[in-house]
Amino acid sequence: MSPNIIGAPVRAMLVLGTRPEAIKLAPVARAMARSPLFDPIVVTTGQHREMLQQMLDLLHVPVHTQLDVMRDRQQLSTLTARLIDGLGETVRAERPDLVIVQGDTTTALTGALAAFYEHIPIAHVEAGLRTGVLDNPFPEEANRRLIGRMARWHFAPTPRAAAHLTAEGVPDAEVFTTGNTVIDNLLWVLAEGTGRSLFESELRRVLVTLHRRENQGATMRAMGGALRRLADRGDVEMVLPLHKSPAVRDALLPELTGHPNIRVVEPLGYVDFSATLASCDLVLTDSGGIQEEAPTLGKPALVLRTTTERPEAVEAGAARLVGTEPESILEAAITLLDDPVAYERMATAGNPFGDGRATDRIVAQLAEDFGADAGPEGAVVPLVGTPGEGPGSYSTA
Repeated sequence: MSPNIIGAPVRAMLVLGTRPEAIKLAPVARAMARSPLFDPIVVTTGQHREMLQQMLDLLHVPVHTQLDVMRDRQQLSTLTARLIDGLGETVRAERPDLVIVQGDTTTALTGALAAFYEHIPIAHVEAGLRTGVLDNPFPEEANRRLIGRMARWHFAPTPRAAAHLTAEGVPDAEVFTTGNTVIDNLLWVLAEGTGRSLFESELRRVLVTLHRRENQGATMRAMGGALRRLADRGDVEMVLPLHKSPAVRDALLPELTGHPNIRVVEPLGYVDFSATLASCDLVLTDSGGIQEEAPTLGKPALVLRTTTERPEAVEAGAARLVGTEPESILEAAITLLDDPVAYERMATAGNPFGDGRATDRIVAQLAEDFGADAGPEGAVVPLVGTPGEGPGSYSTA
């Protein structure tokens, strides 16, 4: 596979719309911008418009095209239709050599569809994650499976994710185990040192994030009650950056507002969130990305979900899948707060999601497949490891 014009840089369109996509594609965009081999075109859909632009500026990612697709409380079907229409026009106008999508959002699915409809090859970053339950998480599990049927490059974060893809019939030559780019970006941001932690006391510091669709409603209200009971201990300072979703706010604000040990704040910028994560003692989350970031910083993560597409963290001992029942959440959190041995075991488990070189591997592989020479610094650095080995399963060879 070669560029459209021999000797011309490869025009790579990176499609993103949510905060996690920006975080995980930022290091790829930065690396391509530094390379004479690539001409990156960053397209944002605005799926998380309130959170996105300022963060991209902080991450040194210039935006080429901005779409405005969000409407208050719109249905997934409406969002999907608007995205396919807008991204289709953008792809036809720009005619990139490839389109890069990340993860499992509606933006990622429609970005892949827009490219597929125009016969443009697709690279899928963070490919191969699976829970095995088509509607949990919803709609992400279906989205990532559908992207997997269209992509040409499948950049899997772990050997387990790569194995899922080959088991589904993806050719071995199209699957690449790279580690996760979220680790690359986290290490870059912390090295920049520009973030500010939101924690203010010397109490035990608990960081909470909740937003998943399948948890919204009565389940999330009950989880909010469990968080309040945890804060009632008196030795806990809890920080909860509140998602913009009206459904999340309707569920959590009545339960958490007014407690002296709970700080409910507006969504944090990425650099401040990273600093807050780095200074916490314990994480309670239903997010996917935080399950990957927390182990790098030695922060035990309790996953408030019934399934996870990142079982590597659980198997390594860095995370624990505790479900959504209030008593289970309380029991798991109290154990870690009160049992130093249990806490230390999780805090020192290590990170199975990579070594901070995922971006190097992705960019070098694309350069190689487009017939370019990435040079010594861009050479592909292999990962050694097998599914389920846990901490230390990744090493450079």
